[in-house]
Amino acid sequence: MKRENKHKDTSGAVDLLALADLVERFEGKRVVVVGDFVADSFQFGNITRVSREAPVLILRHRETRILPGGAANATKNLAALGARVMPITAVGDDAAGNWLVQAFREMKVDTSGILRIKGALTPTKTRFLAGWTHTVGQQVLRVDYEPQSQLAEKHRNRIQQLLNAKLKKADAFAISDYGLGVVNPELIRHALARAKRNIPVSLDSRFQLLAYKRAGVTTATPNEAEMEALHNTTIGQDVSKLERSGREVLSEMKLQSLVVTRGKDGMAIFQPGEKTVLIPVHGSDQAVDVTGAGDTVLAAYTLGLASGAFPVEAAHIANIAGGLVVMKRGTATVSRNELLEAIRKAASEVAL
Repeated sequence: MKRENKHKDTSGAVDLLALADLVERFEGKRVVVVGDFVADSFQFGNITRVSREAPVLILRHRETRILPGGAANATKNLAALGARVMPITAVGDDAAGNWLVQAFREMKVDTSGILRIKGALTPTKTRFLAGWTHTVGQQVLRVDYEPQSQLAEKHRNRIQQLLNAKLKKADAFAISDYGLGVVNPELIRHALARAKRNIPVSLDSRFQLLAYKRAGVTTATPNEAEMEALHNTTIGQDVSKLERSGREVLSEMKLQSLVVTRGKDGMAIFQPGEKTVLIPVHGSDQAVDVTGAGDTVLAAYTLGLASGAFPVEAAHIANIAGGLVVMKRGTATVSRNELLEAIRKAASEVAL
């Protein structure tokens, strides 16, 4: 039975218990994710002294943690929220690539779409965190290791074949483009032209959002900084600039909805013919760590739409998920149970 859209009044108000019902539907939704898998490495060390060689701190290595980053983090978030995820990507046959594949196997995620490329480098972001004993480490340096060459034609063709096959069974399609070569607009255009499926197609593109304007994308989730770079402006607290840039992207890309994440200012959702809805940040506006928060928003918003949520409802769900994940350190995820608990807690507080 088709749900009646109660959000035509553009107030942005939602029924929190209805959100909980939608999140309950996340379980088992089939979501294809294509994009750049990244290994997020965190090197923790204790400060011992200042080096004699240069005015820099010497860290005594204490611990190394590796977590899925980029499209891999979006995949992990989707799995944590209850989806049946089908990731499509390419990684090297190096230690980082081995770790990512094994990590997803242990999560019971389908890894048949993860290509292993001999001699290739798996993108890796290595963060060094320094602190004293029993204190929280602060990031002092990040070193990025990125592939220096494009995927060979045979690997691009294989990714295209995988997309064509897996989209036939999908309830939603998420694109996570970090500019590292796995995904591009032409790939998506061809895949969606062949799939002919009426499903949500959500995009998070770090550097080339507008390049996807004729690819068949239905929604996108850029952050405010990406919108500022796109329009060579500074938005800040100027809602008129946010409105103008959001409307331009919505119109140019012919999207059904556009969600702009705004950090401590929450998020804004744009829809054709409807007033912009500004959603305040969920929980504290003092984030502990924003690493990977956009991946969580992409996952929760995509699953919301796949579960029958209207865009405003899906945006509220994603806003709550994002508010939860930024209170965790490192590249983190939010589980379906955590999200349900937060929604129900908010509903009980409103009822008081």
